[in-house]
Amino acid sequence: MDIRLSDRLEAVVSFVLPGSSVADVGTDHGYVPIALVSRGIAVHALAMDVREGPLARAREHIGRYGLNGRIETRLSDGVAALKPGEADTVIAAGMGGELILHILGDGQRLWDSVEHWILSPQSEPEKVRVYLQENGFLIAREKMLCEDGKYYVVMDAVRGEMEPLERAQAVYGPCLLRKRDPVLGEFLKREERTLEGILAGLKDRTGDRAEARRAELEERLACARRAMAVYRS
Repeated sequence: MDIRLSDRLEAVVSFVLPGSSVADVGTDHGYVPIALVSRGIAVHALAMDVREGPLARAREHIGRYGLNGRIETRLSDGVAALKPGEADTVIAAGMGGELILHILGDGQRLWDSVEHWILSPQSEPEKVRVYLQENGFLIAREKMLCEDGKYYVVMDAVRGEMEPLERAQAVYGPCLLRKRDPVLGEFLKREERTLEGILAGLKDRTGDRAEARRAELEERLACARRAMAVYRS
């Protein structure tokens, strides 16, 4: 019996290599570990969450799929309860970029034992990319998808040297730009139209606040146009 996942979670699952041992941070209902183990992608999984309520739901779902012996639930603030060597892949998805940075920072003792950090920030992906570059990580793969009108990214971070990121690369993803990800192309067009529309609405406004807002939006528009030029080159 296979489990049905959202497109976003399917993208996360698709980034896990066969034969992996996985720790899913902020597991919520435990759907990602269940999919990974039931499909034979992961040999073992840890479903981790900072709250007991989600873990109780995860245990219920794990039992329903008959996977009690292969998926362990664990109360943990981020990766605090994960020991080096217990997982070669850590998933942190469906949370804000700042929380992902907190998880990465608190997990420094795991940086050399975890081979893949599969990250899907719901906000501030730019900060995540810059942090990875500044702390000895390489973004090996990245994918963008649109689900229910919202855009998401999934990235696979591994230890390695990444060149300093230009602003457009940090905001929109070096891998996505390099491979001309089709969803990114759609997103950039929408971003350009949206920013142009907001700026047009501010055209006749005066005052310091309006000027500051206009400058911010013009900078964002220039970044989007730079990314589109790179995307098309």
